[in-house]
Amino acid sequence: MTFILGLTGSIGMGKSTTAQLFRQRGVPVYDADQVVHDLYRKEAVPLVAKLFPAAVKDGMIDRVALGKIVFGNPDALRQLEAIIHPLVHRAETEFVVQARESAAPLIILDIPLLLEKNREGRCDAVIVVSTDFSEQKRRVMSRPDMTEEKFNQILERQVPDDLKRKHAHFVIETGRGIEDADRQVAAIIKMFNGRRGRFMAGGV
Repeated sequence: MTFILGLTGSIGMGKSTTAQLFRQRGVPVYDADQVVHDLYRKEAVPLVAKLFPAAVKDGMIDRVALGKIVFGNPDALRQLEAIIHPLVHRAETEFVVQARESAAPLIILDIPLLLEKNREGRCDAVIVVSTDFSEQKRRVMSRPDMTEEKFNQILERQVPDDLKRKHAHFVIETGRGIEDADRQVAAIIKMFNGRRGRFMAGGV
């Protein structure tokens, strides 16, 4: 039976890096962000173009242009999500089915809004990636085109980190460097290998 670990964390917490650490250790990872990126180059283009033609450039969805349209516009964001979310969920289901068919013992669902969208029920356990607020803010504010206002607006749409931690079976701290984070990942994989029966029974 395939055990499903949901991986999530607020912006700037190190979730993508942590997902890569699992991938490097041979654990299959479903990357929701990458799925969206692919959709914006292929299947979702004509659907999004009907609503937001200004977001299409060179036959693809320009994420920066789209972001300017939907950011701070709840109605536009809901319209976009009504298009994208079903396609993303379909890709996720296909990934899980393939993992089970191949008898993969453990997989990661890397979903940024796992808790915000109440998707944790799809998982057998939840990992939250976290660091302290000052480090989170430093990472996010170093990104191109990021502003204090935009950062705060993003935080308002996300479940606060302390509440995420309360939903977590595991918390991976990323503020002590990548080697330390990798040791935490290795420990979770080792724990899973040794206690898989207890997880399947609903305990940790």
